[in-house]
Amino acid sequence: MSSLGTNGILNPQGGAANFALSRVAPAEDLAQLVERYWLVRWDLRGRPGYAQETLSYPCVNLVIGTHRPGVFGPVTRRFTAELAGLGWVVGAKFRPGAFAAFSDAPAIALVDQSRQLGELFGPAGYALTRAVHDELDDPARIAHVEAFLRAHRRPIARDAIEVARVVGLAEAEPAIARAADLADRAGLPLRALERLFRRHVGLPPKTVIRRFRVQEAAARVAAGAAITWTELAHELGYCDQAHFIREFKAQLGRTPTQYAAWCAASQGGVASAPTSTPSFAASARVAAADPQRT
Repeated sequence: MSSLGTNGILNPQGGAANFALSRVAPAEDLAQLVERYWLVRWDLRGRPGYAQETLSYPCVNLVIGTHRPGVFGPVTRRFTAELAGLGWVVGAKFRPGAFAAFSDAPAIALVDQSRQLGELFGPAGYALTRAVHDELDDPARIAHVEAFLRAHRRPIARDAIEVARVVGLAEAEPAIARAADLADRAGLPLRALERLFRRHVGLPPKTVIRRFRVQEAAARVAAGAAITWTELAHELGYCDQAHFIREFKAQLGRTPTQYAAWCAASQGGVASAPTSTPSFAASARVAAADPQRT
């Protein structure tokens, strides 16, 4: 896998042994709408399949390839991709709110949903899929996607672009722990912030903030950092360790220590023993979220 940031990719070292990930910046004229393209290749012929879990960003992805092509909206739970045999995918990760430049589908209608390209774009969507499959190299595949996006983009409301800035604040500033904090930081009334997210992100501000905090915690655990759970919980804006552990398990289906052990096993090592308080054992018994593709 790429050495680029792996936030959102669960157990990235385990994935590195099973697939290759690369990322490509968009052309300048599309950069306001597309954050990046991501490309995954795998060859598991003669080997067991691999289930790669991700904790996705609050955005839309357009995916073409041998594994579950389509347009995928923001998801509320972790996503599992079952990889087997020989395959590839190329994806376009849109900035939050930016898919409105290509579709009338409201963001909230895409949450936990996927649509075929032909369903959203008609014959042009099917044609794009065929053209990308006909190419053998990644630059040519991305060129087809960019030509398609240029041909189908249209002007979008100013607030659809503004929401990407606000989501960026939620990701970058750990001190933002509540929707009210984000509203203050963005200079918006709370109700206006909630309407903005409903219209252009599809997820509530509170959900987006919590997703970024858990992504950050998971990335630190996967990196093998020495962690004191209480300190990390407070750093990420949780009122106490128990709330942090409940949120972590609700999103990842594992407690932090279980996740650390999973990552360590993929690295052929033993998870370091993090410092915890007595409340950890009780809070770790909270029921896991149901595993599903989103």
